[in-house]
Amino acid sequence: MYEHRSQPLLTKHLFLRRVAKHILLACGVIFGSLFIGILGYHVTDGLSWLDSLLNASMILGGMGPVNPIQTSGGKIFASLYALFSGIVFLVTAAILIAPVVHRFLHRLHFEGKS
Repeated sequence: MYEHRSQPLLTKHLFLRRVAKHILLACGVIFGSLFIGILGYHVTDGLSWLDSLLNASMILGGMGPVNPIQTSGGKIFASLYALFSGIVFLVTAAILIAPVVHRFLHRLHFEGKS
């Protein structure tokens, strides 16, 4: 997926194309996670689709739920979804910065010491 340090640096056009692919992948991760949250709130707590979207968006965005959770299943789902959302945040950040960090290290011909 990435060029080896012995290979030449990608052109600006190809690098921007790589960044665009990473942005699309990050959006896919976010929308997939949002879908999981919407479905989970709707099924476990019986919230309407719109309220489920609002709660899932707020949790995924790090703000917290809007509607109070009424059922035990909904509370278990909400706590697991909150933990999942924290991991999704880290994964998405890594996906977005990976091409930039790789290009920077490639330019320096960085070799990690083991």
